[in-house]
Amino acid sequence: MSRYRVLFLDLDDTLYPSTSGLWDAIGERINLYLRDRLGLDAEKVGVVRDRYLDKYGTTLNGLIAEHHIDPYDYLDFVHDVPLNELLLPDPALSAMLEGLDQKRVIFTNSYVPHVERVLGRLGVEAQIDQVIDIVALDFVNKPLPEAYRRALALCDEVDPSACVIVDDRVLNLAPAASLGMKVVLVDEKGVAADGLPRISRITQLVDALPDLLK
Repeated sequence: MSRYRVLFLDLDDTLYPSTSGLWDAIGERINLYLRDRLGLDAEKVGVVRDRYLDKYGTTLNGLIAEHHIDPYDYLDFVHDVPLNELLLPDPALSAMLEGLDQKRVIFTNSYVPHVERVLGRLGVEAQIDQVIDIVALDFVNKPLPEAYRRALALCDEVDPSACVIVDDRVLNLAPAASLGMKVVLVDEKGVAADGLPRISRITQLVDALPDLLK
């Protein structure tokens, strides 16, 4: 039996290739929200998003803190993208997940309706045991350390060392590693990862971490 009991999987740009264009499409919707709903000049949008990401971890939490927006309105707006045009079913991912005994948990700063659409399009909804989204986290997002403690509690796991977490952002893996989780970076761009275990596609996970099967 593997020493790992829980597999935390990020969603966007982790379960599917970043080259799909899906996250870019969501990013454009975020920009549109800032321009149309908040009236920001187009040239200021990038600066504001960078500041929110640096200070709050997500644009959403920056908007909640500084503009008191309705988070559900924002989430519905930014995820209104032609997902079926951007993603294809992934039988290899389905087969890999099916072969794992760990509890397979989506752990994301997104929210359930978007998660369900992505999982359905990839054809892996049956292989996911639990979704921990930004709402379940009470809008405490990665990479805030509290988000990881909440995720552990939500999946009834008391031992971080029994968990693997897979994400496409180094920033999101650092707090998990500090807690004692095994971390794996998905990075198809080949960017230096400070020595982190790294795979270019999620379907390489078992090859990179064969202990998942032991």
